[in-house]
Amino acid sequence: MKIIVTSVFVEDQDRALEFYTKTLGFVKKHDEPAGAYRWITLVSPDDQDGTELLLEPNDHPAAKEYQKKLFADGIPVTMFGVADVHEEYQRLIKQGVKFTMEPSEMGKVTIAVFEDTCGNLIQIIEQK
Repeated sequence: MKIIVTSVFVEDQDRALEFYTKTLGFVKKHDEPAGAYRWITLVSPDDQDGTELLLEPNDHPAAKEYQKKLFADGIPVTMFGVADVHEEYQRLIKQGVKFTMEPSEMGKVTIAVFEDTCGNLIQIIEQK
């Protein structure tokens, strides 16, 4: 068994698609109609057959509440691995990304947390 798709609740699929592709650099894999919304998945440009990230609409009241409470408590909804957190931090700052936690060493990892413009906090992590 392996993880093939994981999801992030988003307030606006179009805004999320733009941020996750143009700002973060993910590649769109699927963009299909799914009722009133779309099935939009993204992959890493370095692993286009790898795990897909689904931009899931937060239309359900439970999803909205979950997303809102995690954000209010400062809890990231997921984490993305990067080769160099400091380098990625500088790249994203230049693109106007708002960080809630600057790069911080925590034992054998360095992490930072930013807002994704769609109601979530995302953590990036460099493993040493």
